[in-house]
Amino acid sequence: MDTTDARAQQLINAVNDALAVPTAYRDDTPVPAIGATPPVAQPDSRRVPTWATGIAVASIGIGAGATGIGCAVWLAAKGLAAITLTGVLAALSPFVGAAVLALAIGAAIARAGRASTTNVYKGSVSVTNKTEIRSTARGLFARNRNTLKGTR
Repeated sequence: MDTTDARAQQLINAVNDALAVPTAYRDDTPVPAIGATPPVAQPDSRRVPTWATGIAVASIGIGAGATGIGCAVWLAAKGLAAITLTGVLAALSPFVGAAVLALAIGAAIARAGRASTTNVYKGSVSVTNKTEIRSTARGLFARNRNTLKGTR
């Protein structure tokens, strides 16, 4: 037990000796606003290769573009998720109206574009009221033989 007490006392003395010596120094003297030493030139000698600058700019642009596209997709998905049947009808009604208008204009143009044909016949006209058509089609490989009664 005596050696343990002696060792503990030795550690306590070492800690007290370490705390007695200051570990930091504070200089409270005021710093002069202007010194007697002339300023020294400090040129910027860093050199960045052109290819490194290009890669850095391109990566920033790609990152910003990907972020913009991601935001656009997110907004589109969010908007599509919020659409109800009423919203779809309200959103599509201008397009349906434009389609109906285009259809009406097209029909009017087609109707106006049709030429009215007037046939004028000159000569004698014979009217035959007794026309009878007989049609026979028999067999597996049938041929249609239509005959008009009263003609050759």
